[in-house]
Amino acid sequence: MKELVEIIAKALVDNPDEVVVTETEKDKAIIVDLKVAPSDMGKVIGKSGRIAKSIRSVVSAAASKTDKKVIVEIDN
Repeated sequence: MKELVEIIAKALVDNPDEVVVTETEKDKAIIVDLKVAPSDMGKVIGKSGRIAKSIRSVVSAAASKTDKKVIVEIDN
């Protein structure tokens, strides 16, 4: 999941070098933490959170084969 989020985020932002993705596991959930440059936050979140919601949907679809829930958190 980490690689998927990283590829999507780097394609969206102006500063792909500042994209940092970390992955932690808790119980039956995988938490993917995405950090981008403050100037790129708008590009990752999108109008009304549409892009962030789309990223979460793609990751959720990719995780459907596993029994774990994937949570994507976006920070700057």
